[in-house]
Amino acid sequence: MTSAEAGTLRRLAPPARRFLAHRKGVLVRLALWSLAESGQAFLVGHAVARSVDEGFLAGDPRRGLLWLGIALVAVLSGARVVRGVFAQLAGVTEPLRDGLVRRAVDRSMAGAARGGPGGTDRAAVSRLTNQVEIARDSFAGLVLTLRSFVFTAAGALLGLLSLHPALLVVVLPPLAAGLALFLVTLRPMAAAQRRALAADEALGDHAARARAALRDLAACGTGPGVERSGADLVADAAAAARTLAGWAAVRTAALGVAGHLPVLALLVAVEWLRGHGVSVGALLGAFTYLVQSLLPALHTLMTALGAAGSRLLVVLDRILGPEPEPEPEPEPGPGPGSGSGSGSGSRPSTASGPRAAAFTVDTAAVPALELRAVTLSYGVRAEPVLDALDLCVAPGEHLAVVGPSGIGKSTLTRLVAGTLAPSRGEVRVAGRPVTARPAAELAALRVLVPQDAYVFSGTVGDNLAYLRTDASRAELDAAVGAFGLGPLVERLGGLDATVRPAELSPGERQLVALVRAYLSPAPLLLLDEATCHLDPASEARAEEALAGRAGTLVVVAHRLSSAVRADRTLVLDGVRAQCGTHAELLGRSPLYRDLTGHWNS
Repeated sequence: MTSAEAGTLRRLAPPARRFLAHRKGVLVRLALWSLAESGQAFLVGHAVARSVDEGFLAGDPRRGLLWLGIALVAVLSGARVVRGVFAQLAGVTEPLRDGLVRRAVDRSMAGAARGGPGGTDRAAVSRLTNQVEIARDSFAGLVLTLRSFVFTAAGALLGLLSLHPALLVVVLPPLAAGLALFLVTLRPMAAAQRRALAADEALGDHAARARAALRDLAACGTGPGVERSGADLVADAAAAARTLAGWAAVRTAALGVAGHLPVLALLVAVEWLRGHGVSVGALLGAFTYLVQSLLPALHTLMTALGAAGSRLLVVLDRILGPEPEPEPEPEPGPGPGSGSGSGSGSRPSTASGPRAAAFTVDTAAVPALELRAVTLSYGVRAEPVLDALDLCVAPGEHLAVVGPSGIGKSTLTRLVAGTLAPSRGEVRVAGRPVTARPAAELAALRVLVPQDAYVFSGTVGDNLAYLRTDASRAELDAAVGAFGLGPLVERLGGLDATVRPAELSPGERQLVALVRAYLSPAPLLLLDEATCHLDPASEARAEEALAGRAGTLVVVAHRLSSAVRADRTLVLDGVRAQCGTHAELLGRSPLYRDLTGHWNS
């Protein structure tokens, strides 16, 4: 557990105790149903053992069938037990959700009453929907998992003891060793994940700076030094990845030890157990306890504990934690690239923080994309989806856009593409307004690739060169290679083969659309979750190719890696949009930290 998580636990412990203290009746009823589940786990294995020893091996099949019938009734009663557990679980989780909703509403109303910047708290929409649901689901999952493991393990271990104490001597050591090994990996694996992410960020930052300064590096002859620095960063990233992989292997070993070694130990010790008076029926009952009850509960606990716990801590701290300190208003700058954020009354700079050298541009240069106090509402009295948003993106910059579902990311891409007009403000691409501009002129300025990629019936080459009909065969081949589209083109029969869109997977259609956009001469490329059907490796390859393309890239990100690879990230929070590097946003944007925790879980 990290120090931040420990601090969050200390801060949340008092309200958690008060919350549980007011629900003692529900907790008692939940414990009683869980005891029934424990009794069910005990009865199944015990009935199997008795059916063998007192029934079939004793020459009394009727008695054996009777005990098997009892085991069957115990199994079937599990549905009633689960129903009772979920009925009581609602008595804990639903009040939690209601309390979090009240807290979110109170915080929003208090902010509005204080008359803070931005007026009403539109981030409350995210807290009332996405974050509250994450907290409820994570809390319910933790309660179910921990409760099931404790009571099922108690029933199974008690059953093993009732069959013969020697069974516990064989089963408990590997079970406890696997569980202890799993718990030991929690803290170092979290630290290894942080180091791997930091190394990846440092390498991406170095690559971005080097790419932007290629001419200076060549002119000053400093390329070899930068190359050595890059090699060191690559070595650091590789070492961090190896460490993370090592701890992942240890965790997998822990699952193997706890999940399979008890059964193997029981098989190996059969002769020893028989010599100590353990009957055949008791052995079968022990296997039943392990395979039917104990090991599935342990595996579920190990798989769910880390992810659900992290999400719950992050979201509860977001909703119940102290109010964030208001950010100081940025000083006005000399031009459209000045400022240090994005939101009401401010503009993000084309250079910020330690990466300023990568984005220093001539102040007289025309921005690739500029939003001036852009507001959009779907209705006269509706709350704005985007409210007085200022944004300035430099030529050649790679910008990622993140935020909760429904916060306005797709709306932003439509505004920039000119397919949607703002209620107020102005959107400019390459210095020219996009609102009410003819489609042919818009096509020369930008390319928008939506989530559902369009592929038409025609040749592969026609699909790829649709936005640039004069592309040569060599350029098409180079683009196909850059995106790893070669196997698909070869399977279809080459660039002159006919494409049947229905026969392509969603990911293959997205790759075709991305290559088409890559070949376009438009200076601005907009990706509205246009890589969501690609695996992480294909997505990274596609974004790398698009980032190396001459022009500006704006990506609505759905994975953390997309935001890390970008030069800057725009966080749409519903109250005050913020723009900065990955490291900067981790320090100043609570929502971005929440999203990062959700992506990593």
